[in-house]
Amino acid sequence: MGSDRIVISDLSLRCVIGVQEWERRTRQEVLINIVLFADLAGAGASDRIEDTVNYRTLGKRLVAMVEASTFQLVEALAQAVMELCLDDPRVQGARVRVEKPGALRFARSVGVEIERFREAPSRIGP
Repeated sequence: MGSDRIVISDLSLRCVIGVQEWERRTRQEVLINIVLFADLAGAGASDRIEDTVNYRTLGKRLVAMVEASTFQLVEALAQAVMELCLDDPRVQGARVRVEKPGALRFARSVGVEIERFREAPSRIGP
């Protein structure tokens, strides 16, 4: 896998998230950061959106999914975001960080970061 990346920084969305009853009464802000690992050489050469991962399309899907969902754990939200990222077969892997501002007293935020990669295709034959 090459080192090409698409980066989405500080996507601020709102959803119901938390374990405590008071946390689940209203939607709370979450910050999402994503690094998509994909081969961008073709798009760089062609200058065509069809040859790359369309981050605008992904962003719209993320907004719709997150804002319509409820989660107890930040980990579950991160996994749901990851699954959307890996829906595009051009994405070879991704790193997703989800932060929940104000979740811990004296801290700006608390978050989790997960990283997943597609398994390399197994070789057939010798």
